[in-house]
Formats: sequence, structure tokens, C-alpha cells
Amino acid sequence: MGLLTVEQKKRLIEIARQTIKYKLEKGKDLKIDESDETLNRKMGAFVTLHEDGQLRGCIGNLIGSKALYLTIQEMALEAALRDPRFTPLKLNELNKIEIEISVLSPLEKVDSCEDIILSTHGVLIQKGMRSGVFLPQVAEETGWSKEEFLSCLCSHKAGLPPDAWKDPSTEIYIFTAEVFSEKHL
Repeated sequence: MGLLTVEQKKRLIEIARQTIKYKLEKGKDLKIDESDETLNRKMGAFVTLHEDGQLRGCIGNLIGSKALYLTIQEMALEAALRDPRFTPLKLNELNKIEIEISVLSPLEKVDSCEDIILSTHGVLIQKGMRSGVFLPQVAEETGWSKEEFLSCLCSHKAGLPPDAWKDPSTEIYIFTAEVFSEKHL
């Protein structure tokens, strides 16, 4: 995507870490004013937390409804404290956490899974009230084929039958992500 400079990426990582630390130390939300024009654009984003290389929390907002830096603050707290798969992060764990941020392009509806390029596209599957999303890096991390990727997305994330992606009434959306982490900046 190439949307953000190295400085902007570092700033977003700093915002995420400071926000989590402030909440864990003081029990209050950190107030930040950000003047950078790009960081004030409405964009979707995910914040992913890893501890010793293992997932420790991941929450995001696909649709940019507020300034990117505010989305990062909100998703950092959600990933640290409200990911239902994990216990809330404690202050003494924070120094072991690596923060990864994925800044998302707008969603694009596709008519066929042939339009999906693994490791390039993230995918949102939606059928009725059920939906699930995998970020682009999931395909790379797992090594799944496209069929495995879509089947796991349906069954593990959306609560649908594994082959729901083949159903014409299932909507498929793709997006790209600019992904960066503390370790690689």
C-alpha cells in the first residue's frame, strides 16, 4: 500500500503502546491530539498483540469511521483488554508484548473467490447476520491453500459451514493492509 511513512508508522505504534500503558497504570483513557493529516484520515485498522511470537489479542475495525490515530487507540485497548479469546492484559505483561498494526484499504466486493490473491488480500465473508474476517497475513502465517483459507474463515470466524464461501448468497469482500510492527521498524 505504501500509504504511511516510517515516522507515521512509529507514531502509530507509540500511540498504541502509550494508550495501553496509560489505561493499565491509571485506569483512564489517554487523550492525544494528533496534527498529522494522514493520521487524521478516516481509515480502518487492526491492532494485533503478540507475546513470545504467539497471538495475545487482535481486534480491529474494517470501516474507517474516525481518524486513524483514534481507531488505533480504540483497537489497542480492545485487543489488550477485550479480546474474548484471552484474559485481559496486565501491566507486568506489557513489556513482553509486540504490537503490530494493519492499516486497511476500503472494502471491495468481489463476485468470485478467483479475485482473491492470498497474502495480498484480507477477506471478509458475510452471510445474513454472520461474518468473519482474516487479515492478509493469515494466509502467509498458516500456509493454507485458498480453499483452506476460505473454509476456515467460514467455519472458525463466521460460524458458517466450511463451504459457505461457495454459496452465491454469501458476500465476499477483499481489502489490502499496510502491516507493520515494533520489531520491524
